[in-house]
Amino acid sequence: VIDLVNEAQQAKSRTQNLANRAAAWLAFVAIGAGIITSAGWLLMGQELSFVLERTVTVMVISCPHALGLAIPLVVAISTAMSARNGLLIRNRTAFENARKISALVFDKTGTLTKGVFKLARTESFAELSENESLQIAASLEQHSEHPIAAGLLDAAREKDLQIKEVSQFETMTGRGVKGQVDGQMWAVVSSKYLSENAISIPEGGMAGATEVYLLRGDQPAGRLSLADEVRPESKDAVRTLQKRGIKLFMATGDSEATAKAVSDELGLDGYFSRVLPEDKVKVIKDLQKEGHFVAMTGDGVNDAPALATANVGIAVGSGTDVAASTADIVLVRSNPSDIAQLILFGRATYRKMIQNLIWATGYNAIALPLATGFIPGLIISPAVGAIFMSLSTIIVAINAQLLKRSIETKSTNS
Repeated sequence: VIDLVNEAQQAKSRTQNLANRAAAWLAFVAIGAGIITSAGWLLMGQELSFVLERTVTVMVISCPHALGLAIPLVVAISTAMSARNGLLIRNRTAFENARKISALVFDKTGTLTKGVFKLARTESFAELSENESLQIAASLEQHSEHPIAAGLLDAAREKDLQIKEVSQFETMTGRGVKGQVDGQMWAVVSSKYLSENAISIPEGGMAGATEVYLLRGDQPAGRLSLADEVRPESKDAVRTLQKRGIKLFMATGDSEATAKAVSDELGLDGYFSRVLPEDKVKVIKDLQKEGHFVAMTGDGVNDAPALATANVGIAVGSGTDVAASTADIVLVRSNPSDIAQLILFGRATYRKMIQNLIWATGYNAIALPLATGFIPGLIISPAVGAIFMSLSTIIVAINAQLLKRSIETKSTNS
């Protein structure tokens, strides 16, 4: 966590790069203004002491300190405040761009739901008993990181079922797993896999549950229905984000019935069911083509491609390392409500950066002509110029510190 915070504070966004370039140009402007001031007063026949005084005043008053500090101070404060509020920033540009989000796609399992599956029902379609179906399914899933695998293994252990050895194990991305148990080929797959392979889906099932199927060869041998609770905080997150005019969608590998049940419960703007990792990428790209600035929130390996494709990728902290390493921002507390905080922080941070840039550049635009002495009746001494320069830096620093109050106030009101 400390390393991520340090990296974020050292990383540079486009806004910061702009400020750095402006500071570099200001140095050239200061040198140029100094040369022009010296030449101008010498040509007008002024004494060398007066010319040197004007030149020194120009160089002092146009020092790019304020411009150089305008962004880094805001970056340091916003990164620390974000980390304190459960947001780890890995990409500064994405963080600042969070203010532009107009559409947000949620993964279901582990993001909108708790991601803790409990086995609710086991059905057998062959001569297997329910326990035998569960035993084989759990044995196949022992090498998987998916939350469904954890649910099946927990159920098998609760019934003291032996987890068997699996050979020729293979993960079918977004579809399930397969391998050899007791000399026979078995698979635990989704309903989408059955449809893709023209395998008839057995009638029945459990409404609103996530269902996986046990196959022996290419024949259904069992169905396991698992329940996953919606996070209580998900409803608050949906309400808050929709109030801000953000369209909310869910992309899940679950069946149409399960996806619709969760979407209706939360009041989402839409959902996409039976989607594979590549389908999630397509969902993101389609929304982008419609003109949306899209954020994706997920926690699993299957979400990584979509997280990388989205304009802003947000990983749930309780998820996999792959998702976290692909995302721009990590929600440490795995709370979807923190996405609303992220957008607020991004807006407040960007606004404060622009304020500091306007002040720093505006100060120089006004102070430089005064320092030259070319304006009749206005002469600034080098000492006064130094005071003005220091004041501009102090004002930038104070304005950056006000970001804390701004963020705390917005967090309280949101």
